[in-house]
Amino acid sequence: MVEPLPHAVSMSLHPEVTAFFDAATNTASYVVRDPASQTCAVIDSVMDMDYAAGRISYDSADEIIAFIRSHDLHLEWLIETHVHADHLSAAPYIQGKLGGKIGIGANIRVVQETFGKVFNEGTEFQRDGSQFDQLFADGDSYQIGTMQAFAMLTPGHTPACMTHVIGDAAFVGDTLFMPDGGSARADFPGGDARTLYRSIQRVLQLPEAMRVFLCHDYGPNGRDIRWETTIGDERQHNIHVGNGISEDEFVALREARDKTLAMPKLIIPSLQINMKAGQLPSPDETGKRFLKVPLNGL
Repeated sequence: MVEPLPHAVSMSLHPEVTAFFDAATNTASYVVRDPASQTCAVIDSVMDMDYAAGRISYDSADEIIAFIRSHDLHLEWLIETHVHADHLSAAPYIQGKLGGKIGIGANIRVVQETFGKVFNEGTEFQRDGSQFDQLFADGDSYQIGTMQAFAMLTPGHTPACMTHVIGDAAFVGDTLFMPDGGSARADFPGGDARTLYRSIQRVLQLPEAMRVFLCHDYGPNGRDIRWETTIGDERQHNIHVGNGISEDEFVALREARDKTLAMPKLIIPSLQINMKAGQLPSPDETGKRFLKVPLNGL
């Protein structure tokens, strides 16, 4: 059974959406602006990391900061659609420069409990989501200037995945890809293909003309990178769920495909940092910071 939408949708609101694409991680981040004010939100920001060298940098985040400053915008929210396994969040860095509140789905607690054990974080790691400023439950609404947005629970890729609906724009994280890309994997701890299918069906209840903004694109078959589609296009053309594909067909397809996929190259640093709202590990007595590598996989 597919849960109904938690809110009525107002297609009359048309937020201004500016995308920033990070080619190193194939991630699209967004500045979402209220057209009736100077208020904005940032969705799924990226902190750059040279994993082999153990170096982080902030070129991607600085580009977003420069855009917000150059347009004289007020940053109200830093939204994480989920705990990313393929890039590090720059939310606390941007927050330190511009303010705003960091928000994520309330099921972050499930993710923290799971990966707190994987990375042997110990009792000092709080698994209550308190590292974030706001934990969203299904249907929770919030303001971006004069616009009301709402969060919709869409688990399956991870337990904490949420779709954020802001006027006529839906930010789906990794729940959906472009129609020729299909859907996200569901084989991480806490993921589930059947749950993902039902979450996607929930998203597809949104109005046909709703703009859909994705967190990733990989340019299948050599096409140019794209990160915006519509609910109508997804319903008709998505290769994994469109045009009447059944739940059982999707589960079989998704589980078979997931068995062929390698782990994201940044999964180990990403999970450790992102489950803590993008905060880096505390320095040791010499001032150095360290990440853990669990042997024999996650």
